[in-house]
Amino acid sequence: MAPIRSASTPGRTLWGLLALVALLLGLVAAPGSGTARAATPFKVIAFYDGTYDAAHISFDHEANQWFPQQGAANGFTYTSTTDWSQLNTANLKNYQVVLFLDDAPHTAAQQTAFQQYVQGGGGWMGFHVSAFNTDPSTWPWYYNTFLGTGAFQTNSWGPTSETLKIEDHSNPATASLPATITSSVSEWYSWTNDLRQNPNIDILASIDPSSFPVGTDPNQTWYSGYYPIVWTNRNYRMIYANFGHNAMDYATNTTLSSTFASPAQNSLVLNGLKWLAGAGTVTPPPPPPTGTGPITGYGSKCVDVAAANSANGTAVQLYDCNGTAAQTWTVGTDGSLQALGKCLDVTAAGTANGTKVQLYDCNGTNAQKWTVGSNNTLVNTGSGRCLDATGPSSANGTRLQIWDCSGGANQQWHLPS
Repeated sequence: MAPIRSASTPGRTLWGLLALVALLLGLVAAPGSGTARAATPFKVIAFYDGTYDAAHISFDHEANQWFPQQGAANGFTYTSTTDWSQLNTANLKNYQVVLFLDDAPHTAAQQTAFQQYVQGGGGWMGFHVSAFNTDPSTWPWYYNTFLGTGAFQTNSWGPTSETLKIEDHSNPATASLPATITSSVSEWYSWTNDLRQNPNIDILASIDPSSFPVGTDPNQTWYSGYYPIVWTNRNYRMIYANFGHNAMDYATNTTLSSTFASPAQNSLVLNGLKWLAGAGTVTPPPPPPTGTGPITGYGSKCVDVAAANSANGTAVQLYDCNGTAAQTWTVGTDGSLQALGKCLDVTAAGTANGTKVQLYDCNGTNAQKWTVGSNNTLVNTGSGRCLDATGPSSANGTRLQIWDCSGGANQQWHLPS
């Protein structure tokens, strides 16, 4: 039976058409609306291996189908490749967002190109295995500074769907989501570093306490604790998402779940991509300003070359400020800190907590380069760790070392201007 039309129907129809037009014209949201629609089309490139663990390979295949479909509907193009040599400066200029699906670059050239890309404001989203490592010293900047994770610690097993608590609704990736969402099925990782203690990390989603226990194997089940799942680093345009491991019947190589089965999680990924592609310029960590004079720190003491000795390997310490050449540092444009004609150097280019710093011939390596981080920290480029007064102590003669960045008073330094 046909519907009965009232005399007011044409007016309502007109208003409906006008509303539709307004909706179509308003797809690009105004700033501050919480919607992460990129204003112009953008390009995404995804790197992956597709050779290890059927669960990761299954995710790769899904991602390489899902992202092109979403790109057609959301204004971006998607290219995927297993050729990590394309992770180079010339090629990355063509893309607004880089994805790591199941790995991270291993060669020095690829790592340098990627670091320069994100420090220049390029967007990045990584999934699951892209953060996995058992030794962050293999790429300290990436694991300690950029991701903040340190090393892999434990995993839950088997793969499960969990309730995620949205920790921050101010980020466009999560602005439209409710207080909790249901994730897709995944294996979950934990890390040696507590991301809550890192002032540069903004945790967007974590496992909600209502989810415990997490896992199906009693020997690999989490019964309590705090587990971040999605986060950003405030110094870069990046998102890491700790999902991307499908449930599998390994005997038959049959996929039993989909990483893209959760509409809310999909919304987070898509809004995150749009934010990464068009949220404005990210200011990279600034290099130290140039200048000559004392470097002051913990207890208002000065960074001092022991006994004013210019020999290679001389200890660098805290000492009462006295205006001598042993405490007069020149901040180089390359990020070096120089006194007595030598450079502040991490001994043997070490990356481990507690590695002492020393005076050494300037050689331009990352062991001698420093950038200013949050809370006036000095971050060593080679290790991703901060210049730190041992102890902490401000006594004369206290050795200086590198240590995980905490922003504490014993890691705060004031450079000459």
